[in-house]
Amino acid sequence: MMDGLRLDGRTAVVTGGAGAIGTAVCRDLASLGARVVVADVDEPAAAATAAALNAARPAPEAGAGAAVGGGDRPGTRPKGGPADGAGPGDGPGDGAGTRPGDGARVTHLAVDLADPASIEEFCGRVGPVDILVHNAGISIVEPFVTSDPAGWDLMWRVNLRAPMLLTKLLLPGMTERGWGRLVFVSSDGARAGSGGEGAYAATKAGLFGLAKTLAREAARANVTSNVVCPGPTDTPMLRRIDAEKPGLVDKIARGIPLRRLGTPQDVAGLVAYLCTDRAAYVTGQTLSVSGGVTMQ
Repeated sequence: MMDGLRLDGRTAVVTGGAGAIGTAVCRDLASLGARVVVADVDEPAAAATAAALNAARPAPEAGAGAAVGGGDRPGTRPKGGPADGAGPGDGPGDGAGTRPGDGARVTHLAVDLADPASIEEFCGRVGPVDILVHNAGISIVEPFVTSDPAGWDLMWRVNLRAPMLLTKLLLPGMTERGWGRLVFVSSDGARAGSGGEGAYAATKAGLFGLAKTLAREAARANVTSNVVCPGPTDTPMLRRIDAEKPGLVDKIARGIPLRRLGTPQDVAGLVAYLCTDRAAYVTGQTLSVSGGVTMQ
């Protein structure tokens, strides 16, 4: 492997880590040697994701030491759930063997991104974090003029306030250690607009300004901050919509210059690269993974 692509000794947190894109990001980061925490509102799904990724890992070579140290999943609730009250390494239960502190490469913790208290508890439990991937997101699709402001508030709390608060709590540790990676998963809908997603696009667009500001403020501490914008991506949610509106996926794919939907792996590849030392000189950027739907 080329120099600068390993993440041994680094701890990564991926919010919305049990979703399609989140799982792909967790898999790629773990494959590069990072210790990964799957953070999700759905704790059973987070535990299952961590267990599956650990089971799929190749056995370590004899004598190899373990690494140290420790999105969009659209829907109608925040991704990333109420803290379960168990502390790191608190023993068995659902998802036993995948909590931080138990020695597994991929671990899990529940966090409700709509609840600041849950976020603060999560940050107190997770330990030092080197890589923070803000992948979680929530989208309520409806025409803007008939949309419910209560839905705006929920999307604001999950899509924008939660990344702000998580970063505020975890960034000081990165700057103190002199290394860190912030990756915000936004949406091409926030760059180009998307019918029925006015509030979603507004909250996701807020990540652009946040990421650029953090790129400037944290640069001297060797912390980079970038945004990744997925375009049309083949996820279970899109397939459910296609089942209700047959032919929708094919229609979307025909409008993409590369003539196919993106995959979670397409998005994860860019996210993982931005977390490595190969991307140490890339900061303050907004990059689309859209097959050419948006070109800038």
